[in-house]
Amino acid sequence: MKYKVAVLGATGMVGQKFIQLLENHPWFEISALMASERRVGKAYGDEVEWLVSSDVPENVRDMEMLPMDPRNVDADIVFSALPANIAREVEPKFVQEGFAVASNASAFRMEEDVPLVIPEVNAEHLGLIEVQKRNRGWDGFIVTNPNCTTIMLVLTLKPLVDLGLAKVNVATMQALSGAGYPGVPSMSVIDNVLPFIRGEEDKVETEPLKLLGKFTGSGIDFASISVSASCHRVPVIDGHLEAVFAEFGRTIEVEEVIEAFKGFKPIEGLPTSPEEVIVVRDEPDRPQPRLDRDAGNGMSVVVGRVRKDGDSGIKYLVLGHNTVRGAAGASILNAELMVKEKLI
Repeated sequence: MKYKVAVLGATGMVGQKFIQLLENHPWFEISALMASERRVGKAYGDEVEWLVSSDVPENVRDMEMLPMDPRNVDADIVFSALPANIAREVEPKFVQEGFAVASNASAFRMEEDVPLVIPEVNAEHLGLIEVQKRNRGWDGFIVTNPNCTTIMLVLTLKPLVDLGLAKVNVATMQALSGAGYPGVPSMSVIDNVLPFIRGEEDKVETEPLKLLGKFTGSGIDFASISVSASCHRVPVIDGHLEAVFAEFGRTIEVEEVIEAFKGFKPIEGLPTSPEEVIVVRDEPDRPQPRLDRDAGNGMSVVVGRVRKDGDSGIKYLVLGHNTVRGAAGASILNAELMVKEKLI
């Protein structure tokens, strides 16, 4: 028996990626697709501007799109690919009706009683679910995944915390798909780099502190490291590349950092989990988006050019698939973890 899942915001870029990743999922099957009012009652395949693969999957092609109303939905899990402003209004309606919402939206990420989760990093933060339900009187609950850029970064920071990580500077080179569809106008980005992404740097500087913080039983004590970010949009379709400069409270060596990366293990038994969380490349010119974004079916992050930056610093590059590990795949992995932990 499979769990029934619904997708909020099914026609957008992240919604499409949810549908693509769920097509042959061993635990989940799509029971409902929800989109804007003008699409309600129409067949998904007739309405969607499908972009993530060659064809709309057969299992959803003729599915009638539903309004974003929990009374119309039969599902065990609701995946949200909504814009933040709409998610803030719509997601609580589903939670109040008892649904488990796995949200990719930023609307509730930094709320004190809402888990912000990367399974390999802070699975214990799911303990906030009971706090959330008690605080808000909700029958269901919301669990969020971080910003796409944050996920790539924090997957590499987590194994460095025990080595004395103190400060992080990061410069990002972010793919166009992160802006959704139709996204950035071609005349703005072709032959160009855009050195500003609205709201992105704030997310990258604050979300890691919650993710790397400690669950106290009633909330999260944020990590004491500092993160400074500069975020840029580049003319690449998929794959965020980040240049990371990490400072430690002691002398640090490249070899121990690489050992920590390679020793960072996935959570066993989750269908979407990759065999390797962090893939370390030795070549001097890797990772690259076109070559490395699909590592681990898009769920691994790829690290390269690990090198010294003074006695107490290390610099490296990390790359990840922003709509898979950074978005839909992250929410699906969270839902799998919740099933494994018997929270759903």
